[in-house]
Amino acid sequence: MNETNNISHSKKRQRKDDKQEENDSDASNSFGQDGSRKKKKILKGFITSLILLEQQEKSDQEEQNHASNEEKILFEANHKKRIKTMVEYYGNIQDDHVEIQETERNKRKKSRAVAGAAAVSAASNGVAAIKGIKDAKHGGGAGGQQRRLWVKDRDKEWWDDCNRSDYPEEEFKKAFRMSKSTFDSICEELNSVIAKEDTTLRNAIPVRQRVAVCIWRLATGEPLRLVSKRFGLGISTCHKLVLEVCSAIRNVLMPKYLQWPDEDNLRKTKNEFESISGIPNVVGSMYTTHISIIAPKISVAAYFNKKHTERNQKTSYSITVQGVVDPKGVFTDVCIGWPGSMPDDQVLEKSALFQRANGGLLKDVWIVGTSGYPLMDWVLVPYTQQNLTWTQHAFNEKIGEIQSVAKDAFARLKGRWSCLQKRTEVKLQDLPVVLGACCVLHNICEMQNEEMDPELRMELVDDEMVPEVALRSASSMKARDSIAHNLLHHCHAGTSFL
Repeated sequence: MNETNNISHSKKRQRKDDKQEENDSDASNSFGQDGSRKKKKILKGFITSLILLEQQEKSDQEEQNHASNEEKILFEANHKKRIKTMVEYYGNIQDDHVEIQETERNKRKKSRAVAGAAAVSAASNGVAAIKGIKDAKHGGGAGGQQRRLWVKDRDKEWWDDCNRSDYPEEEFKKAFRMSKSTFDSICEELNSVIAKEDTTLRNAIPVRQRVAVCIWRLATGEPLRLVSKRFGLGISTCHKLVLEVCSAIRNVLMPKYLQWPDEDNLRKTKNEFESISGIPNVVGSMYTTHISIIAPKISVAAYFNKKHTERNQKTSYSITVQGVVDPKGVFTDVCIGWPGSMPDDQVLEKSALFQRANGGLLKDVWIVGTSGYPLMDWVLVPYTQQNLTWTQHAFNEKIGEIQSVAKDAFARLKGRWSCLQKRTEVKLQDLPVVLGACCVLHNICEMQNEEMDPELRMELVDDEMVPEVALRSASSMKARDSIAHNLLHHCHAGTSFL
């Protein structure tokens, strides 16, 4: 009995233990499953965070790129705006200059109107008043006080000093780039055109002073306000005098001092150029230079000088001056005023010289040009291809001696007349007249053997661009080869190219 009970208790205990183990096992399995789920959840959260971080980084990168693009666009817009502002600024300066001149001109008109009314009133008061006005005209008596109403007294000491007969020749030449005798001859030739008569209200500006204002302005390039102080005249008066005298020089002196040579002079020119280089039938040396200008209000792109801008790292606008000179550096033909963006060959095609050549004026003769011009029946240029032969090198050396004549002439032109070295404030439409006057005055100085101050000499820098069509005539190519062959075999060519 006891045994049976013990067995029964043992079985119950065994079942209880088994049940406890099952419960523990279930609990353990449940705990394991919970842990696995937690790990999966943590891993999923980690992956989600990585994805979010990647998306956030991508979004930040896109925003950064967008901001960078906006900044770039803003920078370019500001750059364009600054350029536009700069152009407008220079335009406004020119406008202000014109307005100042107009204001002074209007003031003068008003003062003249007041003076005229005063004169009429004085005339109505009788003969005594008329006599007083005449006295004012000559600067004497009580009339001298009335004259101050319409003529402002200015200091003319510098010009009065220069105008003295005992003024030193060297000082005069330094100021006006020519001797007194040359200056006097110019005044004589222009006298009938620019002389003015005295009026009852003011004395006319003398011819010598009119010419002096113009020449000193061209020689120094100084602004009009300094010209005004030097000569004791108003700014607008000086501006008007410069244009009037330049126009007179062009109309009166240019036909006499700047013209294509006649047959006798052409023969002399050929002989002189041949003695220089050994090249026959050369009647001129041609070169094209640029004159800097303020940005024009119209056709700005046409006057933009790309080469000068790249070299000087500064926006540059210019007009061209093409000139042909004789062996002494005297201009025989000029073409002035074409926009600075045009290459030398296009300027040549626009010139009157080109039209005359097409009409047969330059048949069987040569004008020597730089590599910027095309080879034509009447234009002789150096060889420009690679790997030149001995003969071609020799030809280039000799033709270079003729080219230097024109380049040196332009260097003296710009050195003597300093207004050509600066960005001129002269209006675009007036520039051809002013530049033409400079060329005529250059010729007069050269013809009169006026020596140039060594300090005024300058190095000329102009960019030559080989034209797109460098050969315009097959016969001219054969003629150039023949000249090169003769130079070498007749011992005219040098050996400096070796």
